[in-house]
Amino acid sequence: MSVIIRKSLLELVFSGAFMKRWNDKLRPMELVEVDKQAHKMIVAWLLFLLNSRDMDVARKRALGESIVEGGIFDYLYRLVITDIKPPVFYRIKENPADYRTLTNWVLGQLRPRISPLGEPFMERMGAYLMQPEDAGLARRILLAAHLYASYSEFKLLKSINRMDHELAEIEESFVDRLRALRDIHGVAELLDEDGTVFGGFARMCGRLRFQKRWSQTPRVPETSVLGHMFIVAAYSWFFSMEVGACRARSQNNFFAGLFHDLPELLTRDIISPVKGASLDIAELIHEYERRELDRVVLDPLKRGGYADIAERLEYFLGVAVGSEFKATVLREGEVIEVTERQMAGECNHDTQDPKDGPLLKVCDSLAAYIEAHTALKNGISSDQLHQALYRIRERYNATPVIAGVQVGALLADFD
Repeated sequence: MSVIIRKSLLELVFSGAFMKRWNDKLRPMELVEVDKQAHKMIVAWLLFLLNSRDMDVARKRALGESIVEGGIFDYLYRLVITDIKPPVFYRIKENPADYRTLTNWVLGQLRPRISPLGEPFMERMGAYLMQPEDAGLARRILLAAHLYASYSEFKLLKSINRMDHELAEIEESFVDRLRALRDIHGVAELLDEDGTVFGGFARMCGRLRFQKRWSQTPRVPETSVLGHMFIVAAYSWFFSMEVGACRARSQNNFFAGLFHDLPELLTRDIISPVKGASLDIAELIHEYERRELDRVVLDPLKRGGYADIAERLEYFLGVAVGSEFKATVLREGEVIEVTERQMAGECNHDTQDPKDGPLLKVCDSLAAYIEAHTALKNGISSDQLHQALYRIRERYNATPVIAGVQVGALLADFD
């Protein structure tokens, strides 16, 4: 069965922006599911790189695929069960029959929206969800990343919930479960955020949840830069399935989506009209981003012994070619820009380490379109939102197929 991405799947992925976390605690800001999943998958990628340093290419590709797909399975599952408090959910998991019943019900709820991904995807998801959460390295990396991302949220609300009788028990559970995973390279550094470059970078990425997109435009729901990056990453993975991307291209597309707005840690979310006001302004912003990215992120990672992480970030962000939205391959250590036709043909092989920048741009635009469309549907009337929809429609009406994706037809479904 061929994979065909539908509007309903895109909206399902976006729905995590509505889903509140820690909603029985006093919160300094709204914490939502999609932000947590973004932080989790960023940390999972960091742990993946550290723990695959000594692997051959085939094993490393397989591990990366298991981590990405497992993270997506977890996210889709949590979109349905997110209101179940963790202690209750863990009790359900202790009884295999009860957990199987719950999981089959969740899969039934998801099936209408994810069935276009094909029956093999459904079967892999069902098999994954029935495994113990510590079965194999990929699952253990995802578990460590999940615990770290959730613990990061907990520390945001800890100081204003001092009278809450559950706090000490919750924190002890996070710390004990993370310590039990210290045989995974990088987990000890995550527990020592202040003392290590690795832990400091993981914490820094979580700060992108504080930066709201469209900051001058009221919206429901509001979305953060962090959550947006995960939405783009998930879209990139699904569209990679649709266009028949090789394993390396699919993974690079996902992780490039997960980091494509990382420079906004340094510049905030500068709106498109400002970036596009003139070539001089665009170049000034780009130069500032590049300089600060080196100073704050890449150079500290390189000096701290994580040059491989810095190099992959440079590749995902398109540093060598000037944009994350250009199609590239890696040949003998050199980054080479290629055409869309080459990407779909002779470059669509693991040995080329391809990254599909135009597809990433499509996913970025679709995520922005759904943000604006959803806000308007929820009763927020704004010239900026209408203008954003118009600009995106005009762009893809002129070129309805990009990187093999039928963007024009997808946007027509939103009428």
